[in-house]
Amino acid sequence: MPIAKVDGVEVEFEAGMNVLQVAELAGKEIPRFCYHERLSIAGNCRMCLVEVKPGPPKPQASCALPAAEGQEIFTDTPMVRKARHGVMEFLLINHPLDCPICDQGGECDLQDQAMGYGRDDSRYADNKRAVEEKYMGPLIKTVMTRCIQCTRCVRFITEVAGVPDIGLISRGEDVEITTYLDKAVASELSANVIDLCPVGALTSKPYAFNARPWELKKTESVDVMDALGSAIRVDARGPAVLRVLPRTHEAVNEEWISDKTRYAVDGLSRQRLDRPFIRQNGKLRAATWAEAFDAVATKLAATSPDRVGVIAGDLQDAESMKAAKDLFGGMGVTSLDCRQDGMVLGDGARESWLFNSSIQGIENADYVLIVGANPRLEAPVLNARLRKRWMAGALQVGLVGEAADLTYEYAYFGSGASALNGIAKAKGEFVTGLKSAKNPAIIVGAGALNRPDSAAVLQAAAALAKTFGMTWNVLHSAASRVGGLDLGFVPGEGG
Repeated sequence: MPIAKVDGVEVEFEAGMNVLQVAELAGKEIPRFCYHERLSIAGNCRMCLVEVKPGPPKPQASCALPAAEGQEIFTDTPMVRKARHGVMEFLLINHPLDCPICDQGGECDLQDQAMGYGRDDSRYADNKRAVEEKYMGPLIKTVMTRCIQCTRCVRFITEVAGVPDIGLISRGEDVEITTYLDKAVASELSANVIDLCPVGALTSKPYAFNARPWELKKTESVDVMDALGSAIRVDARGPAVLRVLPRTHEAVNEEWISDKTRYAVDGLSRQRLDRPFIRQNGKLRAATWAEAFDAVATKLAATSPDRVGVIAGDLQDAESMKAAKDLFGGMGVTSLDCRQDGMVLGDGARESWLFNSSIQGIENADYVLIVGANPRLEAPVLNARLRKRWMAGALQVGLVGEAADLTYEYAYFGSGASALNGIAKAKGEFVTGLKSAKNPAIIVGAGALNRPDSAAVLQAAAALAKTFGMTWNVLHSAASRVGGLDLGFVPGEGG
């Protein structure tokens, strides 16, 4: 492995790393605004300046400079400190002094880096530039006068989300980040730009002025809005859950979450069923839990087991499903089911209902056939992984089902079992490449498994997977589905 020196300390690094990454391997903190490890390199902010030898006698942007064997990198020389002071002063020239009313306060990169790498005072006394607010939809609140044009939001929406709705216009001092023609950002991942924005230019509109970060209790959790199980952090003040943020989990969601995951928290405080109701004389009335349990026990005692049915919800946890199965199984009830949508899977080997490639492993696939699914709507974070692989030129995608904009190109084969049966004999680049693919995979969605002809579709998909040696993956839409199927929460004999 190549070796470079960082402030006199030798560091081994992998080929292809940039100077900023090598400095971090050595334990050095390099300030940055525009650089993000999951986005392309822009080199806009110039905050990550370092001194490098051999090289020109001036500071260089470490994020855009490839690391090389024998380099000497200096991160804290007088030249570097002076350059960072200058960059920070220029960034603050037009930045408003509204930290007390800014929702980013307390978790703002600009605040932290101005304290750590900026000057003690400002030498700029002229009027500041003001920028007109932009409309980015119901989720993203804008105060564009605070924007430092790092372009993180532009790169995320274009590269990761695949919806080029945010861009940069004009030049020089007149540069602005905007949506074109005041169009809302049409992406299921749009609110991730709120986390990416290093200043208070883009903040959460539903969360505006609700709380400061130091007031919140932070609890790690797992998302249940889809079947991926994205890692999230739930922030609460007292009994009230105020927001949900993503946690980094390389094997599942990297560091993104869908807008549905982020804002479903509103359902905890608005129009929520938080008490039992009993129907009497055709009308529902509020009841205590004791009354509700008494009513259930009375009905169960007067009903034969073959007339009792138990349905597990899509958000139910595995522990309560196990308790329900044991309880009603002991009563002789065999009509249990966790498949509210009528999915045909549930018998046979466990692999038949799993996503066997794994969420992270799908990035190793070179050919993917999607059957009866729209991953952009059903699993936006998984769709972002597929797009990343496709953007790298390493993935070809085929689709059987309803045609839709998935943010990447695909070969369309129609819908239904007949379309699946015809793929093996079809002609075209996708089928030709599929025959020689090294890591082909098939993704079968819930839409293919709850149709009237779902048994035929499932049989055709399984035959196709066997023919081309594709890894079998089922993309569920319910968080509790795999747990329920693993527990055998399906109708028993006679159920």
